Amino acid sequence: MSQPYTTIIGLEVHVQLATQSKLFCRCSTQFGAEPNTQTCPVCLGMPGTLPVMNARAFELALQTAVALNCEIPRFTKWDRKQYFYPDLPKGYQISQYDLPMSAAGYLEISDEKGAFEPKQVRITRAHLEEDAGKSIHDESSGTGDSEIDLNRTGTPLLEIVSEPDLRSAAEAKAYLQELKLLLSHLAVSDCNMQEGSLRVDANVNLHLETPTGKVATPIVEIKNLNSFRAVERAIEYEAQRQFREWQETGKKIGEAPKQTRGWDDVAGITRGQRSKEESSDYRYFPDPDLVPVVVSEAEIAAVKNSLGELPADFRRRFTTEWGLSLYDANVIINQGRSVIEYFEEVVQGGHDAKSACNWITQDILRHLKDNDLGIDEFPISAMHLASLIAAINEGTLPKSRAKDAYDLMLAERGSAQEAITKLGIEQVDESALVELCRQLLAENPKILADLQNGKQQAVGALVGQAKKRNPNVDPGRFREICLELAQRGLSAN
Repeated sequence: MSQPYTTIIGLEVHVQLATQSKLFCRCSTQFGAEPNTQTCPVCLGMPGTLPVMNARAFELALQTAVALNCEIPRFTKWDRKQYFYPDLPKGYQISQYDLPMSAAGYLEISDEKGAFEPKQVRITRAHLEEDAGKSIHDESSGTGDSEIDLNRTGTPLLEIVSEPDLRSAAEAKAYLQELKLLLSHLAVSDCNMQEGSLRVDANVNLHLETPTGKVATPIVEIKNLNSFRAVERAIEYEAQRQFREWQETGKKIGEAPKQTRGWDDVAGITRGQRSKEESSDYRYFPDPDLVPVVVSEAEIAAVKNSLGELPADFRRRFTTEWGLSLYDANVIINQGRSVIEYFEEVVQGGHDAKSACNWITQDILRHLKDNDLGIDEFPISAMHLASLIAAINEGTLPKSRAKDAYDLMLAERGSAQEAITKLGIEQVDESALVELCRQLLAENPKILADLQNGKQQAVGALVGQAKKRNPNVDPGRFREICLELAQRGLSAN
């Protein structure tokens, strides 16, 4: 049953950039330090201090904006965003208002299960700003005390704002997953949501068709969502809440103010916090202490040339050129650049993308997880795995013994040929398989009778006996020959 409304969703994603120091001072950005030990007069906003822009933060922001297909203006400036909050010591935030460092980009999203059609989500802007501090509320003591940690104050943030192009919680999750994948691939952020390196605000409202025309509910901004699951749940809940409220009150757009709400993950509900501010409420004006930034065509071209293939490019190539399913391509790509490079080297050496993908996703990733290793520490090199796949495809290594060879290569770091030789593996030719089938069928008349009566599962017992006599037997081919001989009679040539 279709929903009686259309959900309209736009996301604001705040990404902490992977710099060693803050945006306008030299204080460390390392996470986990003792509270209020990574501050200085500049990030605390002391009188007489002057901020100086962190060039590395701008470089990382520029890389991200280019990867998001954004337009890069040649001139961008800094603005002061005025508001009071206990963990904002200056009483304003240095941000960007009317001349952001990038605008008008897009990110492509899709769903491997077909939950929605592939689409481009437009990016309104991606701009730099400094982070605020952190309020810590002590709810366990019962006193209701709050403490402030200003270590995070001044950390460089890239705020990526989408157009309201998303129509479901599933699309919102896919957008965030693709964005996180891109950011991780570029190494511009660690994207650790538990540490606050990636935070999401979701703007949600509904469009409804009524007998008197289209109705839109007031926009609600759900603040500081710190997991993809929380984003999904919050959007789904908020859409249903707005629809219930509209049914009860009949409020149309303009009759109720925009609202900011918080997500209570335990209760699974959003809670009203305040009416939502408009840009005029922040009294933006250009920061008088910071010079504008001028970006040349040559700098933008250099960034574009340095990016190389991005996750969307890999996905396109792996599915169209190498024949992987969208699911398999995503499994490889989601592991990160080093696994992608390992996979590509295997394919280039063995020329079988599907087999390479199967070995990596079914065996290698399990080994890495069980032993807490990175792909760079994996004992089997890409070329040795390629030679293992080639041996299977060429018939010099029976599929039934491939796992034995793999395990030996894993233990001794040797090549596929060394493992084949050491294990004494030989391909059993067709005539030997036929003769072995005849022998076992003759020795097992009851199984032969069952097979002739259509009970094909009975051949499993013969496969086990064959493997005991010759471990190099290909069980699939042995099964086929036995079934054929049973139907034609043992004397068949």
